[in-house]
Order: sequence, then C-alpha cells, then structure tokens
Amino acid sequence: MVTGGAGFIGSHVVEALLARGDEVHVVDNLASGRRENVPDAATFHERDVREPLDDLFGEVQPQACFHLAAQADVRVSVEKPVFDAQVNLIGTIRVLEAARRHGTRIVFSSTGGAMYGECERPAREDDPRRPLAPYGTSKLAGEEYLLTYNRLYGSSHVVMRYGNVYGPRQDPHGEAGVVAIFFQHLASGSTPRIFGDGRQTRDYVHAADVAAATLAALDARSAVLNVGSGEETSVLELFDVCRRVAESDVEHEFAPARAGELARSVLDPGLAERELGWRRRFDLESGLAETWAWVSSAVAGSTI
Repeated sequence: MVTGGAGFIGSHVVEALLARGDEVHVVDNLASGRRENVPDAATFHERDVREPLDDLFGEVQPQACFHLAAQADVRVSVEKPVFDAQVNLIGTIRVLEAARRHGTRIVFSSTGGAMYGECERPAREDDPRRPLAPYGTSKLAGEEYLLTYNRLYGSSHVVMRYGNVYGPRQDPHGEAGVVAIFFQHLASGSTPRIFGDGRQTRDYVHAADVAAATLAALDARSAVLNVGSGEETSVLELFDVCRRVAESDVEHEFAPARAGELARSVLDPGLAERELGWRRRFDLESGLAETWAWVSSAVAGSTI
C-alpha cells in the first residue's frame, strides 16, 4: 500500500513496486496528487488518511505500507499549522493504528531539509533536530510516534528523511520544488526569481533514487535513514545547470530573501548506503537532463 501514491514521490514508489512485480494499492484523496499519476496496474482507493483506515487495511491486508501522504508545503504549514498537523500527525497515527491491527510494516517518508536546521556539515541521523517551520515539526512528531510504536508494540517501522527531491511529475505549482519552478520558467521563456543572493545550498536527489532507497528500506535494521546526495548545490549553481540542460539563455532576477530560509542544508547518506547497499543512480546533471526531457514532453502535451 502506498499512501499519497498519486503524488510526485509516491507515484515513483508505485512504479518501482510494480516493476518488481508487487501488488500495489494506492491511497490518495487527490488534494495535491493526480489520478493520472497512478498506473493502471495499481488499485486506486480515494481515501483521506485523516479518517480511520482499519477497513481498508483489513480488506487489502498489506504486508507493507509506504506512507507518503502529507501536507508538504512549508508556507501552508506556517499559515495553517492546525491543518498541517491534522494531515501529517493525525494522518500518520491513523496509518500506525491500522498497521498495528493488521501486522503491516511502515516505511515513513519524512524530511531531512526541514528537520536538521542549519548544517555545518552533512547532517547525520543522530544530529539535533531543529525544524524552523510547523511542517518540519509535524514530520518530527510523526517520526516520534512511529518510533514510540516500535518500542511499545515491537514493530520495526522505518523513517526515511529525504533531501530536496526533484524529477518527472513534480508540479511547478503549490508545494513545488525549485527545479520544477525553474524548468517551468525555462520552458515558457519567463523570468525566474532567485530569493536572496542565491548562495544558499541544498541537497538535490532524484525521485527515482529516492524510490529505490524507499523500497530497500523494507530490509532496514536502523529505524531512521537519510536519503540524499551528500552534496551541496547552491541555487545559482542549480539554475546554471538547468539552463545548460535546457539549452536556454533565459536570465534570472533576484528577489528579497525570504524570512527563515536556511542558508545551508545537506544530508549524510552514508548509513543508507552501508545498510541498504543503496547508491544514487543520477548525478545532478544527468538527473536534471532526464527531468527536462519529461518537462519538454509534458509542455508539448499541455499536461503541466
């Protein structure tokens, strides 16, 4: 079962599961996901994780649940912290309760970028957690509930802390990442804005690599694992690579820095590499080139 399986990252997890021959059930309320993201080979259930899920788990009897349904927009979490907590915390507890009753192992998608705060070096799983927005706090609370269930009930659920994920099917609107936003501007010839001086750094990791690590986590021994590239890329550097792969001469413009934005965020993926035997397949340039190919095709077909 994949909650949020009609969304950006969730749909990549669904594809990876189907590719290895699994029976896959997608749970999504389509608030931000898209029905067309769900492959025909998966069974779709339009449900909201904030509501009880015992009946669905009882019907499907999933061996594993990849819990990716989330409110993932930092700005929304600041403006609507109660809504953010309802989706990210109450929704996670609903999944935990259903999984407990039906013996289902959970792999929980969390955040690395919004979890650790400012980084002096690539953040490790045991570093202090210092979220700066309700989104990071609600994800941290969800993690703690999951780990509490492991201690209380002897379950072996796993937390995956993702870096800045990019790739095909990322919506350039709403909770979009900067890659999707840049490529939308490059495709339309409009001028993208870079907030602040553009030297703030992030850890960019391709959605297909995230999906591969997420599936591998079913065999994880550790309860918390980072999934990132381990490399910092500034916003200015990212824009230059995006322009290069898009063969575009569009220029950016600067805008005032946004309050509370991290200057430096990067994850240490060493534990996931050692424990899962996972290695990212895409470096930044090849991943952006593959993403641009999808964007170009989607624009031609008017799907974004």
